Amino acid sequence: MDVANQWKDYTLIDCAHGEKLERWKDKILLRPDPQIIWDDRVLRDVYEGKIDAHYHRSSTGGGYWENLKQVPSSWKVHYKNLTFCIKQMGFKHTGLFPEQAVNWDFMMEKIEQAHRPIRVLNLFAYTGGASVACLSKGASVVHVDSSKGMVDWCRENVKASHLENCPIRYIVDDVVKFVAREIRRGNKYDAIIMDPPSYGRGANKEVWNIEKDLGNLVKMCTQLLSDQPLFFLINCYTTGMSPTVLSNLLKEFVEKKNHGITTCGEIGLPIEKTQLILPCGIYGRWSS
Repeated sequence: MDVANQWKDYTLIDCAHGEKLERWKDKILLRPDPQIIWDDRVLRDVYEGKIDAHYHRSSTGGGYWENLKQVPSSWKVHYKNLTFCIKQMGFKHTGLFPEQAVNWDFMMEKIEQAHRPIRVLNLFAYTGGASVACLSKGASVVHVDSSKGMVDWCRENVKASHLENCPIRYIVDDVVKFVAREIRRGNKYDAIIMDPPSYGRGANKEVWNIEKDLGNLVKMCTQLLSDQPLFFLINCYTTGMSPTVLSNLLKEFVEKKNHGITTCGEIGLPIEKTQLILPCGIYGRWSS
């Protein structure tokens, strides 16, 4: 497992009873997590008086934030030379997945070592953690997400990292339709990143189902790779999907044509209190 253990502004303090206690800069948040199935403690009781906000899941779906102390509408956290804006979102999110730091490190190292201009396509790009990481090492980025709110949030993160003058295009569109248009246009990319949801809807209510649609999308994206592709990374949070599935896709559609190396695995976060690792997702990576 690849562990995101180089954070200074984020700490996974403790996990128990289906919840995780986290420090985001100077704010302590308590949020649910389905991977935490040990029930030896109730964290709100153990850390009474120290928690700034607690997200409660509703039995009817969704949930809500209970602010136990004053919490700003937005605050910043730093990872190495990157800066991100954190906010309390619906359905427990904060706009950033800290375990993704292991993928950011991979991308930044590959781009830095390429010693040539690198053009990156970031699909299902969310609030732009990967986009900011790639920009920081001199790559140009096309950032695509079907949610205007998430794309606007990426703009905030780019500005917070003082990268607003770097070459990035912000696209609000259905990913599959955008990729199809890029193929027709003959555009090429040296690196492709995607973080597909299990299910979703595009900008015009297009339906996405990862089990039905991911293989075709990866195959389509191979038509966008340049003559000297650098890497192709798929990150995934779909419960029950094996990282070997992602590896198989990349071997079948990318490695056969471009050679290189395909790897896969889990990503996780270290739990400060217990020294355990919380599994947080899977990845498949092809690199030249």
